[in-house]
Formats: sequence, C-alpha cells, structure tokens
Amino acid sequence: MDWKMIIETMEKIGKDKNAPVYSMNLNDPFKVLISAILSTRTRDEQTAKAVQRLFSVVKKPEDLLNLSEDEIDELIKPVGFHRVKAKNLKELARILIYEYNSKVPNDLNDLLKLPGVGRKVANIVLSFLGKPAIAVDTHVHRIANRLGVVKTKKPDETEEELKKSVPKNLWNRINKAFVGFGQVVCKPIKPLCEDCPFKSFCEYFKNKGEE
Repeated sequence: MDWKMIIETMEKIGKDKNAPVYSMNLNDPFKVLISAILSTRTRDEQTAKAVQRLFSVVKKPEDLLNLSEDEIDELIKPVGFHRVKAKNLKELARILIYEYNSKVPNDLNDLLKLPGVGRKVANIVLSFLGKPAIAVDTHVHRIANRLGVVKTKKPDETEEELKKSVPKNLWNRINKAFVGFGQVVCKPIKPLCEDCPFKSFCEYFKNKGEE
C-alpha cells in the first residue's frame, strides 16, 4: 500500500475542492484543541461556522474564561451539545490558565484529563504539535474501512490497525487528509465513487459494482 501517494492525493483533492477542513486555517494548539472539541458529534459545515464566530472573539484561554457560559453558548451554536460544550470550554480555559500556564499540554494523558477531550481530540492536538499520532474520527474510520485497508467496528480499533500499516512519519497527516477527502468525495451518504482515484482497490466500490 503506497500510503504516501494516498495521503498526498487526498490532500490535493481536498484542497482543490475547497473542503471545509482546509478553510479554518488553525495556526496554534489552543485553536486546534477548541475546534476539535466543537467538531465532536457535529457536521463539518456547522463546526467551521462556529469556529469562525468563536475565534472572532476568542484568541487565547483568558478570552474564553472572561466570557459567560451563555456568551460562549451563543457563539458556538448550532454545534451538537452546545450547552455542554460551552460549560466544558469555560472549565477548560480555567484549567489551561491555572494548571498549564495558558499552554496546551503535549502529553496524551494530560490532554485526556481535560473536559470534553477524548482520544480523537487529543490525537488531533498531538498531531498538530508534531507528535506521532493518528486521530480517528468518523471520516477516517469510514474511509479506511471502505477502502479495505482496515476491517474494524470501532474508531479505537481503526487507530491501532492504521498504526500497523501506515509509516510513522505519515501519521500526523492522516486525519486532515481523510477528513478533507471525506467531505468532498468519499461522503457518508452518496459518495462520489466515479470521482475517486482509488477505485482500482476500493472494497466499497468493488462490492457496489457487484450488487
């Protein structure tokens, strides 16, 4: 499996087709962390809008702490579970300021202790920080299984299987490449299979043709 070719192809297609993941232009760990939290159980388009609104006001943890939960909630609507996320973001800002000197921790266990942070979110942050990590969200899980490079039921299983086959120096690029490709070609519903450059080995396409 030529993983370098696959990832580079996905990245090019995602950028050429203006996938939402490439529109957020996140340039620091704090914004990456917040946007990843907002993205959970939320459509990509809604996440992008909420991130843009929130970061027009919030640039650092102190800005977030100075907002009320209601103000945060208003900024991040209509992401999924926005009330819970508003509460978590307020507490997250407090923890970052008083326990980590306003810095985002670069350790998996420390990240997992933060409110609203699960394994996917933690790995997205670690990837951004240059740590070897594969962040598996719904796009990565779906596309990896469709292509047939894994046969898994849960995202955690997908992460472990991908780590066995993807060269470590490419781990950090997996999530964004797969997400962008999933947003514009390998969509959850009605994927654009005819536009896919991986038809020659895609299990989903092969099975679709046999139906």
